[in-house]
Amino acid sequence: MSNKNINIFITGCSTGMGLDALQTLHKLGYSVIGSCRKQTDVEHLQQQGFNCIQLDLASSNSIATAVTELTKITNNKIDVLFNNGAFGIPGAVEDLSREAMRFQFETNVFGTQELTNQIVPIMRAKGGGKIVYNSSILGFAAMPYRGAYNASKFALEGFADTLRLEVKQDNIHISLIQPGPIISSFRANAFIQFKRWIADKPTVHSTIYQAIIARLDSPESKAPFVLKAEAITNALLHIIEHKNPKIRYPITTPTKVFGWLKRLLPTKALDYLLIKAGGDGKR
Repeated sequence: MSNKNINIFITGCSTGMGLDALQTLHKLGYSVIGSCRKQTDVEHLQQQGFNCIQLDLASSNSIATAVTELTKITNNKIDVLFNNGAFGIPGAVEDLSREAMRFQFETNVFGTQELTNQIVPIMRAKGGGKIVYNSSILGFAAMPYRGAYNASKFALEGFADTLRLEVKQDNIHISLIQPGPIISSFRANAFIQFKRWIADKPTVHSTIYQAIIARLDSPESKAPFVLKAEAITNALLHIIEHKNPKIRYPITTPTKVFGWLKRLLPTKALDYLLIKAGGDGKR
């Protein structure tokens, strides 16, 4: 099958990992359709020659509309779904309101899985497909002051692991990409959410929050072992091009190291290292 006959749908393409994947797959000749939450971003990508549709994962109506449009574009043939769209709300767990937690989960978990659930029957009807979730090191190793995002990625991995068992007989393969620190707009977007949900609250964590603000407001990541977004795209390409891709793709040194440490160390020892890795909000 030639690249142009493989239809790939990617969420969250305005910047970062989604944009890199869209650009790379387009250059390689794949039939790739991206999505963005903002219509202005959709139009910007369309003007550059990319196939892109509007999709707000926090809205069921938007998901339904996007899937209808997607099926028209692809003639009901979707070969690969890359669930990339997500964001993070930094802050201590005790400072998260119900509204903040719900807001985090609406996109990262509920919307992502609602979209996936609508794509599964389309793939089943054509004899199979591949669904890829962009998870995180924080989908299996929780770090402090990232509770809402940690929980959303833990939940996403739970859905992915369960779905994998349920659609195995339908020739639908489920893979998880687990990035560590990647160059993207994630910190800038997280800073917006921090100011919206956390910054003005009275809290015992104010000293840590000053370090978090300095980190999020910095133009460069202070985390070690940062990779470019192409590292994620390369993993996605491996999944697309191989008949039996891996279930999990740990990306960056921290993800690989903590994956091993979680298997080997007692929980208390792992907790100590995760606290140190978090750097009291500085990384």
